[in-house]
Amino acid sequence: MPFKWSLNPYMGCAHRCAFCYVRFFERRADRASDERYGAVVRVKTNVADVLRLELARPSWAREHVSIGAATDPYQPAEGRFRLTRACIEVLSAARTPFSIVTRGPLIVRDLDVLTAAARRVEVSIYLSIPTLDDKVWRDTEPGTAPPRARMTALSRLVQAGLKAGVFMAPILPGISDAPDQLAAVVRAAREAGATSVAAMLVYLKPGTREHFLAELDRAWPGERQRYERLFDGRSYLPAHLSDDLKQRVGELRRAHGIADRREHPLAPPPESVQLEFPLAAKSA
Repeated sequence: MPFKWSLNPYMGCAHRCAFCYVRFFERRADRASDERYGAVVRVKTNVADVLRLELARPSWAREHVSIGAATDPYQPAEGRFRLTRACIEVLSAARTPFSIVTRGPLIVRDLDVLTAAARRVEVSIYLSIPTLDDKVWRDTEPGTAPPRARMTALSRLVQAGLKAGVFMAPILPGISDAPDQLAAVVRAAREAGATSVAAMLVYLKPGTREHFLAELDRAWPGERQRYERLFDGRSYLPAHLSDDLKQRVGELRRAHGIADRREHPLAPPPESVQLEFPLAAKSA
């Protein structure tokens, strides 16, 4: 992971994406990583209180914190428990920079605390939108909001002055990496005002691999064998495939003029100590 600290107010995710890498961690912890994953979501009801105590330690150096590295912080449970919102307020009060990765349009509910935080610390938001293809979305992200709804949320975040980009992850070779599919996402990101676009290929560790391959059998008969050859027993695809994807998305990013075009960008005072999230730098 390109960060040292992460924060996850929930364990388990109702989005139940077929490719979710967290299935690996669930399997390692002897919890369900198959179709049962996401049926139960564990709620850390005192997470904001514990976070407040941790950030008050004299040793805390206000390092960057990534919210949502192992589960979506804006999955449906957040609508009830509002733990992510509470954590944003705590991070802001402690002048700790943070980023958020989510597939949940619910994030726009928290525009007030996000904009307040962005005036105190560096805040970066990434909407995870790997595809606009309706079939790919329905078959691989069964519990998520439609990709276009996520683009609308992105637009509202940028209009509010927040730094918000698109993270196209994961891309599925032969399923969601056709030139027109990639171009559609980058074009929509540009229209929504995305400040950055980055992409990453799928990877399949134990727990994720078995479930994902079973979903391939169901939704794309015949693809399983090809994926088994591509991975050849590895968790990650060959480097040349990843390099090719980055090059193609980079070309699309330049062609569509993806850049930070916010009219009224929110930023903390220049004297504040800031730590940039590495992903933003890579996708600029």
